[in-house]
Amino acid sequence: MRGLLSPVERKNGWQLAEHLGEARPDGIQRLLRDADWDADPVRDDLRAYVLEHFGSEEGVLILEETGFLKKGTHSVGVKRQNSGRAGRIENCQVGVFLCYATSEGAAFLDRALYLPEEWAKDAERRQKAGVCESVSFATKPELAKRMLARAFEVEVPCRWVIADTVYRSLRHWLEERRQPFVLAVPSDQPLWWRDWQYVAASEIAAQAPPEAWQRLSAGEGAKGPRFDDWAWTPLGGCS
Repeated sequence: MRGLLSPVERKNGWQLAEHLGEARPDGIQRLLRDADWDADPVRDDLRAYVLEHFGSEEGVLILEETGFLKKGTHSVGVKRQNSGRAGRIENCQVGVFLCYATSEGAAFLDRALYLPEEWAKDAERRQKAGVCESVSFATKPELAKRMLARAFEVEVPCRWVIADTVYRSLRHWLEERRQPFVLAVPSDQPLWWRDWQYVAASEIAAQAPPEAWQRLSAGEGAKGPRFDDWAWTPLGGCS
């Protein structure tokens, strides 16, 4: 873990062993090659640790995907696809993550590697990459739903679920669970509005007076706060 979190540029066995003061990479290679490793129980232990130290009824579950840039074609799930990290279409893997945040801190609770449909249907490629037979194609919202279901099953305290437009199809499922959420939608998304009719989200936003908009920082940047988006805050609450 110290090696993986270190600034070592190439995280291979030799480089990690050298960083840790080992003469040979045998120990690290044995861990990767021969040790009995099951990631799901580790995930569950991490979740219990996180909830013990900063679980809160005001907690927020955050869904987001990110890309891992790759140069080759053999890593599981790699292909040219949208990478939020790069801000464009790149050769990469994509992972979907579930993060938990409270006033005490934040940590990842769960993860899933997105396996594109072309990968899921290619038996030879799956075999060479070591993809288990039980792994089938699932959309990013489906992966996110599974992770949320695992969190709800063990009663992770949560006030809100938040995510971007990729996961807007989860709205009805979350409504059925009576789970409050804030999910972004595209401007042309039809929403149930006044007079019992569907109206595009952009038309609803256009009806808000100027004072209903509040500029929010997306975080601290190299030159101070980054103001990337505008959020409508009716009745003093973000939405």
